[in-house]
Amino acid sequence: MSGGQSWQQIYQLPITGLFVTLLAYKLALLIHCRCRQHPLTNPVLLGVLLVLGYLLLTGSTYQQYMQGGQLIQQLLGPATVALAVPLYHNLTRLKQAAGAVLFSIVLGGVCGIVSAVGLGYLFDLPQQVLLSLSTRSVTTPIAMSVAQSIGALPQLSVLFVMVSGVFGAVIVKPLFHRLRLDEDRVIGVATGIAAHGIGTARVFQLSETAGAFASLAMSLNGVLTALLVPLLFALWSF
Repeated sequence: MSGGQSWQQIYQLPITGLFVTLLAYKLALLIHCRCRQHPLTNPVLLGVLLVLGYLLLTGSTYQQYMQGGQLIQQLLGPATVALAVPLYHNLTRLKQAAGAVLFSIVLGGVCGIVSAVGLGYLFDLPQQVLLSLSTRSVTTPIAMSVAQSIGALPQLSVLFVMVSGVFGAVIVKPLFHRLRLDEDRVIGVATGIAAHGIGTARVFQLSETAGAFASLAMSLNGVLTALLVPLLFALWSF
């Protein structure tokens, strides 16, 4: 057996995708720390780029990589549920701002759907792309589920989710600094609505309170999107 064939067999092993993902994220964390947590060195962004580099260099297909990568993807659901812990720790503050938070989540969620699909419609994007865009502000498991129910492309929905999350995580700190907004609740709710889990992980680095409000906003926006998107596109088709 030639060396090239041996490497091809290694690339096709399910454990390879898992190992590459964990190694890429570990390297991304090291780079992020070395760069003093600069927004442009967001670990998720760097990790994605490292995995893309691996796929290009080895010629591996997405299907080969996901044989192992999907093992981590399956943990997204439990990880989302675990966000209930910081919510519980900040329950008193959440109750005090319940009305304003709920109003902000509903308004922000609807605006996120309408703005994404509306801009896509103005640029005459195909219908499946518009459908996939509608789920861009929720976590990956919810986005994939909603995408399948409305006839969108789950893979494209995941791409839009990743881009939205990484972009939100990168700009959240400099944006709010420029706007001179340092209220943890405001930062958390805005980030949770717009940048779901990736953004939530980022604001947890700023404060636990911001992370708790981001967790709540992300969760409720996911429920809102799961209910609202199929209804809106059903009415549109009608």
